[in-house]
Amino acid sequence: MKKMILLAIMCLLLVGSGCSTKAQTGAGVGALAGATIGALTFNNSATGAAVGGGIGLLMGYIVGNEWDKSDEKKVEKSLEHSKTGETTSWKNPDTGKSYTASPSPAYVNKNKLCRDVTITEDGGEQIMAKACRGDDGVWRLKE
Repeated sequence: MKKMILLAIMCLLLVGSGCSTKAQTGAGVGALAGATIGALTFNNSATGAAVGGGIGLLMGYIVGNEWDKSDEKKVEKSLEHSKTGETTSWKNPDTGKSYTASPSPAYVNKNKLCRDVTITEDGGEQIMAKACRGDDGVWRLKE
């Protein structure tokens, strides 16, 4: 039981940290849900919680990682093709959430072309991010 409590605390810290990605959040939520279901299925055993937590962690990470890729591609497209201040909108097909991205003027930082971008989720939470174009031509977000 102590191991399950420790696992739950670790998952909550991961999910609650402001610097986690969707993949990490998905992994944390999946592990917590899997551990709970595993423990209940196997009569509150630590083995059930560990097995359920491991399966939930993997499944949550996979789902969260796919959401990240979909949204990140839209932001990359906005950074590459949108004029300064022009807003690009999209809806994530997996989550149903709507997003907008508004890039700022480009600048050079450490010999890399960079832009700041404001990303808004469902008209609410705003994320200010920096992105730089890599040597391969792909924009990468830097939080």
